[in-house]
Amino acid sequence: MLDTIEIKIRSGNGGNGSISGRREKFVPEGGPDGGDGGNGGSITVYADPNENTLQGYRYKKYFSAENGGNGSGKLRHGKDGEGILLKVPVGTQVWSLEGKREQLIYDLNTPKAAVVLAKGGRGGNGNAKFKSSINRFPLLAEGGEQGKRLIVRFELKLISDVGIIGSPNAGKSSLLAAVTAAKPKIADYPFTTTEPILGVVVHQDVDFVMADIPGLLEGAHEGVGLGREFLRHIERTRLLLHVVDGSLENPLEEYKKVRKEIGLYSEAMLGKPEVVVINKIDVVNNATGLQEEIAKVRGEGVKVMWISAATREGLTSLMNGVVGKLNELRDSFPEGVIPKTNAVTTLVPESAPPSIKETDGEYVVRDARSERISKMVDPSNWDAKVQFYEHLRRSGVIAALEKTGISGGDIYRIGNLKLEWA
Repeated sequence: MLDTIEIKIRSGNGGNGSISGRREKFVPEGGPDGGDGGNGGSITVYADPNENTLQGYRYKKYFSAENGGNGSGKLRHGKDGEGILLKVPVGTQVWSLEGKREQLIYDLNTPKAAVVLAKGGRGGNGNAKFKSSINRFPLLAEGGEQGKRLIVRFELKLISDVGIIGSPNAGKSSLLAAVTAAKPKIADYPFTTTEPILGVVVHQDVDFVMADIPGLLEGAHEGVGLGREFLRHIERTRLLLHVVDGSLENPLEEYKKVRKEIGLYSEAMLGKPEVVVINKIDVVNNATGLQEEIAKVRGEGVKVMWISAATREGLTSLMNGVVGKLNELRDSFPEGVIPKTNAVTTLVPESAPPSIKETDGEYVVRDARSERISKMVDPSNWDAKVQFYEHLRRSGVIAALEKTGISGGDIYRIGNLKLEWA
């Protein structure tokens, strides 16, 4: 099962606003009628209950939403770009790989949860939006806002009510097969189970999901055997059934080894509710002694059950105990759920004050709205440059440039537009 995948995504750019004017019979001097650009498409991730793996992302690793259309005359609005819906299984975590540190930004642990990973860029305003009492025919419009680019990792952690853990060949798959309709592969060699297998148990009119987690070996937290890729699935279960092969020469030692690996992966997981299940009771010689030894490791309150998955002995009592424990935990949330706010941000907030940075002999202006307007300024049109200068004065850019000590003949740049300070 493919349970981790990295992909690149890009939301759509917003369309440019239009600079246009109309000539009508009763409007002798005309007027602006440039329409707005359309919004770029967003990229949304959706926890689909019908999806079980991340297999669909194995070969396609780049997703790009549609750009918004440009505005045009007669106040025609550009078409909004089509977004993309990325479907993932319930239990998928989304990690941002931008910057120096990986960051968990979303945890889709609820069926049908949907969040916007990358919001599409806003469409720019056409020149009709710039009309005022002192500027009857504006020659300014806004360029569309750039979309958002992200590199993310999807990491699937199964969500189940009960997770069956233990060393290889302890009888986990046999137990799952005995109490559910699941048909895991069963054999007498290690790692018969190479991926978590889910089954639904219906007992006492209560139904719950049980997962057979592949066997853990010493060093699993470092990747030995099937290692860390399956340890993380244990995090999402409400209750653990720790199956111990009672026929081993030293079953207690195997129990301790698995506990140690879980603790080395995540110490907090050692406190997860657990029922110890001693399997193969038909061949166990010292049942009482083993229970006492486990109690020393886990404390006197630990619940120890005895079964034979092969003969089905003790399964009814075990399921009764599991249902009772789940009833106690029914209001608890799976561990690892970390609610996060929407991680989508604009590249430069619209409300941020202008900033000036001197680079290579130029004064580079950072001001979100001014940069978008600069994209649509015709540098060969004197009137357009005069109107843009007036916008810069009102927005505080000119005052910020004056504070830097800019002088006549110096070049200042806004976006790709270079202007000379007079």
